Order: sequence, then C-alpha cells, then structure tokens
Amino acid sequence: MWRSLWRSIDRFSPQYFKYVINELRGIKVVDRSNREMVIDLMQSIVETVTYGDRHDPLIFEYFMEYQVMAEFVRVLRISKNSRIEATLLQYLSIMIQNIDSEHAIYYCFSNDYINNIITHPYKFDGGDLAPYYISFLRAVSSKINRDTLCLLVKVDGDNVISFPLYSEALKFARHGEKMIQTAVRALSLNVYNVSDHTVFQFLTSPPVSNYFSDLVQSLKEQCISLDTIVHANNETSPQGRIKEIQLDTDKVVDDLYYLKDIICVGEWRLSRCVMENLLKLLVLPALLPLLLFEEKSDSSFSAVTSLYIVSRILQVVGGRSLINFIAGIILYPYLASSKEDAAQVNNCDGTSDSDSFSRYISKLEAIVYADFESEGTENINGENSLGGLVGYKSCDSPSVSCIDYKKCTKRNGILGYVFSDNPALSLSSLYLLLILAESKDCDGFLSGMIRSIVLPHEKIVNVLLKVLANPLHTVLTYQQTGWFLEKWLGFQGMKLGNDCSMLFNTSYEQSRVRLQKELDGPWFDYIPDTLRNEWESCKKDLEEPMNRKDPLFALELHIGQQKDNSCATTSSVSWQRMVDAVKDFVLHLQLKALIWKQDRPDKLVLDVETLSTSESWKTRSSDHSSANFGAEVALGSAFSCRIAFSNAGIRDIYAIPVSKGKTGKLLLMEKHPFRTQKGVVIAIAPLPGLSQPKIDKEHPTWLHLQIREFDPRFDSSKTKSHHSKRSNHVTDGKWTLGFPNAEACTAAQLMILEETSRQRSFVERQIALMLRDNALVD
Repeated sequence: MWRSLWRSIDRFSPQYFKYVINELRGIKVVDRSNREMVIDLMQSIVETVTYGDRHDPLIFEYFMEYQVMAEFVRVLRISKNSRIEATLLQYLSIMIQNIDSEHAIYYCFSNDYINNIITHPYKFDGGDLAPYYISFLRAVSSKINRDTLCLLVKVDGDNVISFPLYSEALKFARHGEKMIQTAVRALSLNVYNVSDHTVFQFLTSPPVSNYFSDLVQSLKEQCISLDTIVHANNETSPQGRIKEIQLDTDKVVDDLYYLKDIICVGEWRLSRCVMENLLKLLVLPALLPLLLFEEKSDSSFSAVTSLYIVSRILQVVGGRSLINFIAGIILYPYLASSKEDAAQVNNCDGTSDSDSFSRYISKLEAIVYADFESEGTENINGENSLGGLVGYKSCDSPSVSCIDYKKCTKRNGILGYVFSDNPALSLSSLYLLLILAESKDCDGFLSGMIRSIVLPHEKIVNVLLKVLANPLHTVLTYQQTGWFLEKWLGFQGMKLGNDCSMLFNTSYEQSRVRLQKELDGPWFDYIPDTLRNEWESCKKDLEEPMNRKDPLFALELHIGQQKDNSCATTSSVSWQRMVDAVKDFVLHLQLKALIWKQDRPDKLVLDVETLSTSESWKTRSSDHSSANFGAEVALGSAFSCRIAFSNAGIRDIYAIPVSKGKTGKLLLMEKHPFRTQKGVVIAIAPLPGLSQPKIDKEHPTWLHLQIREFDPRFDSSKTKSHHSKRSNHVTDGKWTLGFPNAEACTAAQLMILEETSRQRSFVERQIALMLRDNALVD
C-alpha cells in the first residue's frame, strides 16, 4: 500500500521535463551556492532531450516551446565566478552529438543560440576550459550540412561577413595541446566539406585566409628547427639527435597530410590558397638553394634538409601541378642550356638572368593552376604571383634569394649534389630524381628529360659504388646506397662495366675481410644467427618500394656521419660492430647476386651439416656443455684455482672451459660437500667474450679474464633482434683466477684458448661457404 503512495518519478516523462525546465528558468543568478543544483538540472535536461529525440517527439516540442537553448545562453550570462562554463559546454556537446533528427538540429542551430554560446566571453586562463570549448565546437561542426551552415554565418547581402564557429576555432590552431590542434583541424575539414560558394569566398579572402599562410609559415619554422637539430654541434649523441629529428619530422608529416586533406576537398579557391602559400613560403625557399648550390643562409635550409622537405612534400601532398612545378624548377639549368639563346643568356648581366628565371617561374605557375577553374587564374601574372616574388623587386626578401643563372649551369644543377662527396646529399638528391621520374603525374616532357639527361648518367653508378667501397662510411650509408644501386640498375637495366665491376669487387672483398675479422672478436658465436636474420632483413630493405621509403634517411645519414666513439672497448660496442660487419657483408652478397644475375633466396641456409656429432668426442668435456648455474657436474679435468668475489671473499673453486658446436663457456664450480668427484656450478662465462686471457706480468700465477656482460637478448626468430635496447655504457666484468704455480696458470690459459679455438673453428666451417666467391651458387 505504501509503495503506491511513493511511486517512482519517471525522469524521461514530458511532465517531469517541464518541471526541470521551470526549475532552471527560476534561477536568477548562478554562483557557488547553487552551482551543483544548476549542473544537475542541465544534466537532466540533456539526458531527457537525448532520450526524447529517439523515443518521444513531445519532449522536443516542449524543448522548443520553452526555448531551452535560450535558457542555456542565459545561464552562461548570469554565471558569476561559478566556473560552470566547462560543464555546460560538456553537456551541450553530448546533446548535439546524440541528436539525430534534422528538425532538432535545425532548431538548435537557429536564432543564434549556438553563435551566442560560441562568442561568449570565456576566460581561458590556463585551466581546463579550452578542451571543453573546442570539443563543443567540434561537435557542432560534425552536425553541419549545406542546409544548416547558413544558420551559423552572418551575411550582408550576398557576402558572408562573420563565421564565429570557424573564426573562434582558428584561435586555437597553434594551441600547445595536440588534442586541441587535432580537433581544430577536424572542425576545419568539416566546414570545408559542406561550404558553399559564399562561404568559400569568405574563407579564402583576407584576413580569414591568413590561416593558410600562418599554417605554412608554422610548417616552415618547424623545418628550420629540424635543420638546426640536424646541424647541431652539441654534446647530444648521434642516436639522441636521430630520435629528436624523428619526433620533429612526425610533426612535419602531420602538417603536410593536413594540407593534403584540404586540397582533396576539391574546391579550386581553397586548393589555390593552400598551394600558393605552400609554394611561396616553403617549396621555393627549399628549392632555390639547391639551384644555387650554396651554403644555407639564416632564412633558408641546408641542402640536405631542403632535399628532405621537397621529397616529403612530393610524397605526401603530390598532385600533378605540384610535381610538375618542382620538376620544372629542378630541370631549369638543363632546359635553359638547351635553348638556342643559352649563350646569350650567359653573357647577360645578373638582372637579365633574374628576369629570365622570373618569367620561367611565372610559366610554371600556369602549370600549377591549370587544374583550377579559369576564375582562379586572375593573379598569375599579377603582383602577388610567384613569378613576381622571384622577380627581384626586392632582393632582400627573406623567402627567396637572387638567382645567378650562371651558377646553375656551371654547377650542373642537381647533378652537383648527385656527385657530391657527401653521401647524404648524393643519395637524397638521387631519391628526389627517382620520385619525379617514376611519378605518373609528372609531365611527359619533364619526365623524359630526367630519364634521358639525368638518370642514365654513367657516373651515377660509379658514385654509388664509390660510396659503397669507402670503409669510412657507416653501415646505414651502405644500406641506403645498396637500395639505390638496386633501384638504379633495375631502373636502367644496366650492366656494370669493367671499372665498375672492379670497384664493386673491391668493396665486396672489404666487407668479407671485415666479417672475417669478427671471427676473432668477442661475438663470433653469434655470427651464424646474425647472418640468417640480417639476410631476411636486408632482402626486405632492398626490395622496399620507392613510394614507401621514408626520405628521413637523408637526415639520419648526415647525423650518422658523426661517429660516437664512446666506450669503444665495451662488449656492447663490440656487439654492434659485429652486427654492422654482418649487415655490410650480407648487403654485398645480395647486391652481388643482382649484379651477376644470380638467384637470391628468401632465407639463408648455412652449412648446418657440419654440426655432426663426431665433433662431440673431440670436446674435452662434452658432458659439461649443457651445464647451467647450480648444476652438479663431474670435476673431471677441471683445474683447481682461487677467485675473489666482491660479496663472498676468496673462494677455492674449479674451472673448466667446454665447447660443443657453436656454444662455448667457462664453468666455475665449487666442490660438492658430499660427492668428492662432483662440483656445483656457481658462475658461467661465454668463451668468446673472455677476450684473450692474459697472465699478469708481475704475478705469473694470476690469470685475468674479461667477461662479456652485455646481453643482446638475441632472438633468432626476430629479424630486428639486433636493435634491442642496448647501452654503450654497460661495464664488462673481470675475473682474476689465482693458481698454485705459474705452470698451472699457463696450462689453464692454453686450455681456455684451445676450447675457444675449437668453438671458433666450428663457426668458421659453418659460414665457410658464405665467404667463398661463388657462395650463392653453392
């Protein structure tokens, strides 16, 4: 009976909805005393409206009748230091996102409700209001279409004079939080995709269009910052700087993809506005230093950074007009030198050269804008054209330097970088040419010029082989050079001449000798597994398609030329040296297969048949080969000695070196307390890492051993295992064994060397076929 008196309130009923609205309308001021109550009322309204949009049309009738949107605007205005704005914006975002009916959306956007909320004088004082505000704007933008867009703009006749949603969002375009930047860009793309003629006219006219120039200018500043890191002469290690540029280039690529998204909207005024700023502020400043072949100035980039920027723009933004513009600029020296009046041009003064180049730029602009409608070509030959910018009205322009045509022809244009002694410049310029030559969007005439004048140059293969044969370069340089050599030979279908063949053979022999030296190093036991893994990795890298290759390699090469020689004697550095030697040899072996038209198997099969059990009986202590820490093993021929541990003092022990196949280790054992012929393993050290056991000159009964402490955590099933978390600052361990007399010490040294040699011989036989001249044939 009592339950019937206290019936539960239906929170989603129209009657309760009217009650909540009336409660909100009764609020005359919002302060800290009633803030929580107002928040509860707004939450209830939003939940009910969202429910009613799907289940009860009467609720939204009340929503319109009582002008709830106007109440939300009123609540904003009567708030006094209650900090209710963030919560209100959050609830409005939820409501707008969850309303589906066009009728409801149309009402919410009408009567300037949304615009009044957008333009409210919020105080963004470093608190958490900005994310809520931007989320609200983004929610609104996700619901606009061509029918509702007109409700959010203000017009004067046929012209849009205000668009608060867009204008207010752009104020946060360079906000420090990545999430807010992403939301602003998503909002802008939503706007671009639903805008009409009048809105586009507003978006692409000053001062609103300054957003695009600011965007590209910000991108240019990022590139200048990137260039500074590339050429920094600070104490940061090369690896640390490479990580820095990887983070910076990620930001550059994000911005370029955003520009690409804007262009893909397909509106000619929008595309022209973006392209004009991109060419004026970034592409030309990056291209012109390449033509001048000069060191960078304070207002431009270095050559290697310029090549990276241009390649990235081609790769990400692309498009027929942009590709042809860049190709036309790069080929300018060759186009000019092929004209009949080339000699006259060379005899002209600097002004004539500049005018000639300026006119040439203007013609290229016509190509850039050829995809736009005829309305968009009105400024091609005007004051604001790119040709005017390089027309040297002011040679003090920070974006473009004065051009000296004679320098272009004298330096052979981009070939001056191709034939540079700097492999970073040489390879990055080749990569740029490959992008243009392989692009389907490149004009047939320009593409033909690259193929006929630049690419077939016989010296290019020679340049690549010289880089490969230079023992001073890093393995990263060799790998990138190998990729280009494979692409170049495949691209041209070329065969090596006698000189080039001799150069490659010299390089191949150097890589083989380098690997053979590692057989005397502390990591020779890992060489077979490293060979297998690097074979697959190298084959994958060489066959990487050009459109997937990251031009970041150019910057990494430039930084990598500064070698980090810290802790050059540690086992971690020795490990990396061994891995690099294997990579170098595998690269040469696979290139050799390409050059001599041999098959290149997917997996490397070593001479595993040499692992015959017949070797086991030769091993002095084959029954110890599987012993682990704490295991009980026979003392056998182990030699007695003493060792001092830092935490356990001097202890009497037995030591024995054992090897089986490619595995070898030195066991330290304590005599078993009950079994006199048994010992308990207390320490193990790999034989290859003992680094030539040495007898102390002053104490001939002491034997010094250097212990390989670094653990690469090598996993033969993972190609990238070499790139495990390694530190060049791992301190190697040292053991000093004390013997009863000098003869026993010498005998122990010989025993260790003998077992190490036995292990090394096994590894040598296992990789012997790979070191032969006809390795792949066998």
